[in-house]
Amino acid sequence: MICYGLWRGERFGARQLAGLALAVGGLVGLLLPGLSAPPLFGAALMLMAGAAWGVYSIRGKGAGDATRVTPGNFLRAVPFAVVLSLLPLADASLDAAGVGYALASGAITSGLGYAIWYTVLPMLKSTSAATVQLSVPVIAALGGIVFLGEAVSLRFVLASAAVLGGIALVILNSPSRRD
Repeated sequence: MICYGLWRGERFGARQLAGLALAVGGLVGLLLPGLSAPPLFGAALMLMAGAAWGVYSIRGKGAGDATRVTPGNFLRAVPFAVVLSLLPLADASLDAAGVGYALASGAITSGLGYAIWYTVLPMLKSTSAATVQLSVPVIAALGGIVFLGEAVSLRFVLASAAVLGGIALVILNSPSRRD
């Protein structure tokens, strides 16, 4: 999304570049201590998912009413999800609670998140929208603290402050025109 925004003429000023560097550095600090080389296939899938999310977001900027578009997108994704879910079915162990949680997480929570994202997206430049996405690992880690009782560490606090502070530097307009 950043490359698309730059290609379309969006530019980072000095403050935005510093913010992007700070946010990426904070993200590395958040993830690096537990980082190990992922399997190549898994890494390739994650790269494709990230690129697909970027394309989805770029296309979503002009999609119109988010509450109308998101359910249609989900319905078009169902056949792919069903086919891909059948592949590991032999090794699956399903129970009603697990299926219910998966449906609630996928259809309700994700659907609401996508609708909110599509609503906000037209107000953001592509470069800013891409930078905002760096907050997702911080939100996920915070969810682990709140819902799973994970410990709050100094590393989490400092890395999260760097990510969120960097994002703020990128997206918040300064009163002066100098950047």
